[in-house]
Amino acid sequence: MKKFALLLLSLFALPALAQPSLKMMIPANPGGGWDQTGRGLAAAMQSGKLASSVQFENKGGAAGIIGLAQFVNSSKGDPNAVMVGGMVMVGGIILGKSAVNLSQVTPIARLTSEWEVVVVPAASPIKTMAELVKLLKENPGKVSWGGGSAGGTDHILAGLIARAVGVDAAKVNYVPYKGGGEAIAAILGGHVTVGISGVGEFAEQVKAGKMRALAQSSPSKLDGIPSLKEQGIDVELGNWRGIFGAPGITPQQRDALVKLVKDATETPAWKATLEKLGWTPVFLGGDDYGRFIEEDIKRVGAIIESLGLKK
Repeated sequence: MKKFALLLLSLFALPALAQPSLKMMIPANPGGGWDQTGRGLAAAMQSGKLASSVQFENKGGAAGIIGLAQFVNSSKGDPNAVMVGGMVMVGGIILGKSAVNLSQVTPIARLTSEWEVVVVPAASPIKTMAELVKLLKENPGKVSWGGGSAGGTDHILAGLIARAVGVDAAKVNYVPYKGGGEAIAAILGGHVTVGISGVGEFAEQVKAGKMRALAQSSPSKLDGIPSLKEQGIDVELGNWRGIFGAPGITPQQRDALVKLVKDATETPAWKATLEKLGWTPVFLGGDDYGRFIEEDIKRVGAIIESLGLKK
C-alpha cells in the first residue's frame, strides 16, 4: 500500500507536457493575408495555452518564394518551425519557375478560404464595376491593377475578369506588391487604378470610406458588396491559406503539429478572427491537405496557362 501511495505521488509530481515554442515564417511583408493568418493563429495558440511563445519572421517577395527558400534551407528537421502559405504561393512557384516548391515542406493544415474584393480609392472617378469594365475594354494597358505577387490569386482574378469581359488576359497591366501594407498605400495614393485582395485585407479601409468596393468574387452579395456574377461577369474565385512544417520532420512530429493547429482553430480567439476578417474555415489536415495541394497545383497551373500569364 505504501509503495502504491508513493507511485501515485510520483505520478502527480510529473511535470505537465511542455507547450512548444514555435518559430513562424511569414513569407510576406506585414499587413497582408498571410501575416494576418499567422499572427491570428499564434494568438489563438497562446490564448488556448497551446504554445508558450511564437517568434515571427516576415520575409516578403516573389509570391513567398524568398521566404519558402529560407524556410527550406534553415529549418530542416525542426519540429517547432512552421510557415504560412497558400494559393498565392502555388501560382508564384509556377509563374516564377521556382527552384524551391511545396513538395519540399511538410503539409500541416489548410485553414481558411477568403473571397477576393475589387476596390478603388474613394476619390476615384470610377463608381461602378461597369465603369471599370468600360475603361478596360477601351484600353487594357491604361487600367493598372494593384495586388499581391505575380501569379497569385489577385493576379489570376484580374486575368479572369479580363477574359470574362472579352479582353486578352495577357494585356492586363498588373502591378505586384510584396505585402498588404504596400498595396493599400499604393491604392490609397492613386498609384494604381484599381486594387484586388482578400475581403479581410481591405475591410477596414472600405468601412472607413477610404476605399470603394466595386465587386467581390463569391457567388452572391457579401457584406453589402455585389458579386461579379451578379454584375454579369461570370467569375468566382476563393483564396485558401494554410500552414506547413519543416522539411524532414517525422510522421509523429507532423501529427503533433496537426493536432496543435486543429486545437488552435477550435478556440474562441480563432473563431473571433474568422468573424472579424470574413474568412471561411476550411480545415484540412495532414495527408488530406497534401493531396489537396497536389490537385491545386494542377488547377492553378491550368488557369495560368489558359490566361496566357506565363512570360
